[in-house]
Amino acid sequence: MFESPDQIEQAYARWEQQTLRPTLAKAPERDAAFITTSSAPIERLYTPRDIADTSYTRDIAHPGEYPFTRGVHPTGYRGKLWTMRMFAGFGSAEETNARFKYLLEQGQTGLSIAFDMPTLYGRDTDHPLVEGEFGKCGVAISSLADMEILLDGLPLDQVSTSMTINSPAAIIWAMYLVVAEQRGIAWNQLRGTTQNDILKEYIAQNEYIFPPEPSMRLVVDTFEFGAQHVPQWNPVSVSGYHIREAGSTAAQELAFTLADGIAYVQAAVERGLDVDAIAPRISFFFNAHNDFFEEIAKYRAARRVWARTMRERFGAKSPRSWWLRFHSQTAGCSLTAQQPEINVVRTAIQALAAVLGGTQSLHTNSLDEALALPSEKAVTIALRTQQIIAEESGVTNTVDPLGGSYFVEALTDQMERDCLAYFRQIDEQGGVVAAIRNGYFQKEIADAAYRYQQEIDGGVRGIVGVNKYAVAEPLKIPLLEMDAEGEARHLRRLNQLRQTRDNALVQRRLGELRAAAEGGANMMPAILDCVRAYATVGEMCDVLRAVFGVYQETVVV
Repeated sequence: MFESPDQIEQAYARWEQQTLRPTLAKAPERDAAFITTSSAPIERLYTPRDIADTSYTRDIAHPGEYPFTRGVHPTGYRGKLWTMRMFAGFGSAEETNARFKYLLEQGQTGLSIAFDMPTLYGRDTDHPLVEGEFGKCGVAISSLADMEILLDGLPLDQVSTSMTINSPAAIIWAMYLVVAEQRGIAWNQLRGTTQNDILKEYIAQNEYIFPPEPSMRLVVDTFEFGAQHVPQWNPVSVSGYHIREAGSTAAQELAFTLADGIAYVQAAVERGLDVDAIAPRISFFFNAHNDFFEEIAKYRAARRVWARTMRERFGAKSPRSWWLRFHSQTAGCSLTAQQPEINVVRTAIQALAAVLGGTQSLHTNSLDEALALPSEKAVTIALRTQQIIAEESGVTNTVDPLGGSYFVEALTDQMERDCLAYFRQIDEQGGVVAAIRNGYFQKEIADAAYRYQQEIDGGVRGIVGVNKYAVAEPLKIPLLEMDAEGEARHLRRLNQLRQTRDNALVQRRLGELRAAAEGGANMMPAILDCVRAYATVGEMCDVLRAVFGVYQETVVV
């Protein structure tokens, strides 16, 4: 028998009067700020009163059923575990290839490639503007010759591969496709994701090259080409991770990420693409931060908002178009250089939140990443963290085990309300691109980051090892040392390539790319031909710079 709302209200009033108040009179609550990581206040107790307007069948529903709050698969992890996809890349192609093979031997089930700063900005390693940046935050890829070495011996037809690349995403993806082509692997066998989320670069990470409009054209080109030729590939992973790392709240991460996703779908529809042909191949990438329940609520709300948006706004008919599938990564910005060993605990809590939130794949950060690129030992511990959650914790035995919790459902509802409120503000700006150009996103994130830092500096928010329980001790963990010869070897290969390739063919192919960029054609075929001729990343991006220009952000005070 279910109690009526009046009975629940009466029971709450009785508890407050007869149980709570006498307890507070004897033992007051701690002098602490009861807030989430995003500074949202948390109530003392959550009851049916807090979800009185929530309908189980309309808002929560069963796993695998619209609006997918409880997950897109009816069996959750009882059917298949999430993909354990450790993000890796440093130094030369040879070093990163060796790390990938090591991780696969240790039980990793997917590849995730990080690229260095010159590659991210579309420059060859020997360009004077990127001197000193070789391999520091990812692997250096200047041409197809480097990609061939990076992927050597890796089973591209058996594992899915994620590539964190944005402005030059079409070029790097083309290199991956050509390597598969060289091995006789059909493109329809390839599974993976290119991040290719240029909007979040203008919003948070600032690794853009071209203005927003031609950049969006490149993204839609990959949508169109992928739908026709690489049907299992996700041409874009809409990324909230970097928005959160820049200092946003959880609600801002959710809203700004989904708004970017909506903008990509709208651009594809305006191109004339069928929403049900492209929406199922859009994936998402979220942060897994410290606040355990806030993060779980964020993922559950994300699925619900996206499902309703695809069905109600875009008229998508296929249930696959309503699914929000996402990768998650534990919060790099939460890691501390002080007492780095305790980062293992932070990562485990964050990873558990991602799993309980229903992630499809997961990267766990290593304990040493506030100091250097992860060592082999540190990355193994990070992978073992996921394996312990999967094999020993029991959380995979049932689907959405926290569903129905008054606290979690109330947080999920609040996250959805906050997200929709941001959608309205973005629409009032004129949409995502207009909001980027007037600095709306940048200011919102900067204000949130400033507030968070003030809470740390003022002692309102404690960070273990930083402003609480700090100790002075020497660093005891080994740090990664990269191959000192890696850069020289890479540069020799690049110079030899320029001397031995058919340079007349390269120039013809670059001319064809320029013609495609100046016209209205899909640029992917021309990019693929440039890659096959061994044109470099810098050469191709320079052609596009000449046609599209380089974006300069407006400073917002």
